[in-house]
Amino acid sequence: MAEKRNPDDDDRYALALGRAVMHAWAELPRDVQEKLFERAVVAGHRGERDESLREQLAKHLHDHHVRTHVSVDQHRAGAS
Repeated sequence: MAEKRNPDDDDRYALALGRAVMHAWAELPRDVQEKLFERAVVAGHRGERDESLREQLAKHLHDHHVRTHVSVDQHRAGAS
C-alpha cells in the first residue's frame, strides 16, 4: 500500500530545496539558473496581481549574488 503524501511535507521539502538552491545560486551554470528562474516564476505566479514576480525575483538575485550581478551588468552593457 502506498503512503499518503502529506502536503505539509511537500511544502517543507520545497522550502528546504529552494533555500539550498538560493544558497548555491552563484555556483550554478547559467543555463541551470535560467531554467530554475523560469520555473520559479511559473510556480510562484498566482494571477494578474503577481505580474511583478519576475522583476522582484530578478532584483533579489541581482542584489544577493555577485555572479548574477555581473551577468546582468554584462548583458546590459551588450544591449547598449
